[in-house]
Amino acid sequence: IGEDVVANQLIIPVNHKIRPVDIGALLAGGVNQLFARRKPKVAVIPTGDELIPPGEEISPGKIIEYNSKIIKGLIYEWGGKAIVYEIVKDIPVDLKRILLEAALQNDIVVVLAGSSAGSKDFTSEIVKSIGDVVVHGVAIMPGKPTILGIIDDTPLIGLPGYPISAIIAAEQFLKPLVFRKLGLTVKRREEIKVHMAHKVVSRLGDEEFLRVKLGNIDGKIMAYPLSRGAGVVTSLVEADALIRIPLLKEGVDFGEEVEAELLEDLNRIKNNIIVTGSHDLVLDILRNELQEEFSDFNLVSFNVGSMGGLLALKQKRTHLATAHLLDPENGEYNLPYIKKMLPQRELKVVNLTYREQGIMVKRGNPKNIKGIDDLVKKDIKFINRQKGSGTRVLLDYLLKKKGINPLDIHGYSKEEYTHLMIASAVAEGSVDAGLGILSAAKAFHLDFVPVAKERYDIIIPKEYYSSLKIQKLLTIIRSEKFRKKVLSLGGYDLSQSGKVIKE
Repeated sequence: IGEDVVANQLIIPVNHKIRPVDIGALLAGGVNQLFARRKPKVAVIPTGDELIPPGEEISPGKIIEYNSKIIKGLIYEWGGKAIVYEIVKDIPVDLKRILLEAALQNDIVVVLAGSSAGSKDFTSEIVKSIGDVVVHGVAIMPGKPTILGIIDDTPLIGLPGYPISAIIAAEQFLKPLVFRKLGLTVKRREEIKVHMAHKVVSRLGDEEFLRVKLGNIDGKIMAYPLSRGAGVVTSLVEADALIRIPLLKEGVDFGEEVEAELLEDLNRIKNNIIVTGSHDLVLDILRNELQEEFSDFNLVSFNVGSMGGLLALKQKRTHLATAHLLDPENGEYNLPYIKKMLPQRELKVVNLTYREQGIMVKRGNPKNIKGIDDLVKKDIKFINRQKGSGTRVLLDYLLKKKGINPLDIHGYSKEEYTHLMIASAVAEGSVDAGLGILSAAKAFHLDFVPVAKERYDIIIPKEYYSSLKIQKLLTIIRSEKFRKKVLSLGGYDLSQSGKVIKE
């Protein structure tokens, strides 16, 4: 037929996933119908007394059920059809009946939660009573409590309740099943060599799937480990790649070269701006505004405290550092520490903001805390920032100035890593007070007792300062739109924002 397709020519082979261009070629060749594989039907059954559907009012002891939404989306991406059942309570006879029905009506059955050892874990025993449990527990982390079974020749997978565990296990066991039903093979993700920005210790006997953020530092792709908790779903939201730590390896060292499976486009990864150091809510606004105005660039923050930021600059594993380190000798911010820790590095210091630090307390200030002196009262529970943070340095300076022994403060050694975590602890009532910024107090509807106004700077190596991505970032910092959004939070002075303090 013309010069495109001739009689008896094979247009597409068997087990070929049909693309839009294939449809055109088929129609051009006079093929108006063809046999296709049916999308495999996958039953997705969430279980657990503690689960409630999204949208219902949450109460103590209840958890919003969203794993089924994630698994349904993955099944759709893989070419299957998900049938999501209503939440099944922890009643064995009900779960048994539903599993039998699902096995008859679907190609694959997935049970969500109920796969961890516990007083109400019935899934494994029920599957044994109506089918076979082939495996209960696999050598991966997260995802260890996965169940693999069969009911009436229908494969069953029991996924763990923690979202990251469920996703990783689904990728490893459910995805190949769906692809096999479609006559396809799972393609490996693109892999690249990366260098570890931190040492990671892993457990022998399990293959660990480490979620990481990536950044291009001096032509070398660095990998920054994200939270390893099986329940921290945002670690996969933020992840650029996965690193597999083999089951017979006890971890990876700082600087070690390893393989990473890409979850994001490599060109986009190379435009990540890595900022390490002190936490502030302003960084979230900065990230959002950067994405809106210059969508090719992304700001990636690691909240490790001001000293941690300077150390990252020293070890050349970040583009920028944020800091608010007060020198108790002369009252200067950041510059004395930079001179001491980075004497050989050419840097520019740009002010981001001046901000109010104070004591965050519950609404109404029930313990009548009026200043630093009150923190030593016996009935006051305090929560501190971690060692090396600028807020910790400020507190120690104020305590020394007033002649207060830190050990007299109940909770001085209890630490958190961000202002929001401190504010959250105060809001939920586990502590009475914590030092932090006004914007964090406002976010949790807390009262605030001011104690200091401090300078919060960005430290930029000169070799990065003139780069396109840093200039785009500075454009946002100096914009009126950014300023308005920051000032709306309260507790900020932007009179020097965007100005170079040290060349």
